[in-house]
Amino acid sequence: MSQTSDINSIGKIAYLGPEGTYSQLATFEFFGSDAPLLNCASIDDVFAAVENRQVAYGVVPVENSTEGAINNTQDCLVDSPTKIVGEQVVSIDHSLLVLENTSNSDIKKIASHKQSLAQCRGYLADNFPEVEQVECPSNAEAAIQAQSEPGTAAIASELAGRLYNLQSLDRRIQDKSNNRTRFLVLGLEDTVPTGSDKTSILVYTENKPGALFRVLQPFENFQLSLTKIETRPSKKEAWEYVFFIDFEGHVLDEATKKLFAALVEGGVEVKLLGSYPLSK
Repeated sequence: MSQTSDINSIGKIAYLGPEGTYSQLATFEFFGSDAPLLNCASIDDVFAAVENRQVAYGVVPVENSTEGAINNTQDCLVDSPTKIVGEQVVSIDHSLLVLENTSNSDIKKIASHKQSLAQCRGYLADNFPEVEQVECPSNAEAAIQAQSEPGTAAIASELAGRLYNLQSLDRRIQDKSNNRTRFLVLGLEDTVPTGSDKTSILVYTENKPGALFRVLQPFENFQLSLTKIETRPSKKEAWEYVFFIDFEGHVLDEATKKLFAALVEGGVEVKLLGSYPLSK
């Protein structure tokens, strides 16, 4: 396991399948290529597999450096009892995958996940402006489609190409060379501090003037470095929002304990999503 020795790989690891997704690649990078895996049809299913103790851990995407947050994952974090116990950042290198002996002129349809299509919109506009684009639940599903349908190309990883016996017509076709996706590792147990940690919390505030200031001021007071803040509808009341916040430190650190006390004193509701080692 690449990130922390405090987590033992005891049982299967769930990931967003099928085989060949970037979620599987993230799982390999975090746990190693020999980890026993369970591929799931949806992000919700990964959460459920962890919650039901069907698996020891789960791996889900949470944000992409060019396309932003994965809303489905954030929505699951709101209600799930799972904890974030690790993170893995994966470089996303998209390839254009086709059946053997297929040329550019043979391509009638290009399939991929909607985020992958968006990440390659410039390339597609320049090279395949008239070709139909089809959204799939995952890049791997697109590769399966390309394997069974002559004239269909998939935007997916080289891993998917190897698994489904597809050739790459072009590599690294994403518009941004530094395209990366951050994945969360989910579990049910807390982690211990390592000295280089990140904490994720969910903050509910009243829809009143100065609400965001009351959330952010304690971070300044206790010199805690924010790494991300993002807003999502709370889904409890119209026009109410929750804040997803990541900051450096562990829940057991004294500064973090003081932060939580100050937030609660200020009338802010906090849900701890997890403290975990920073991705290297």
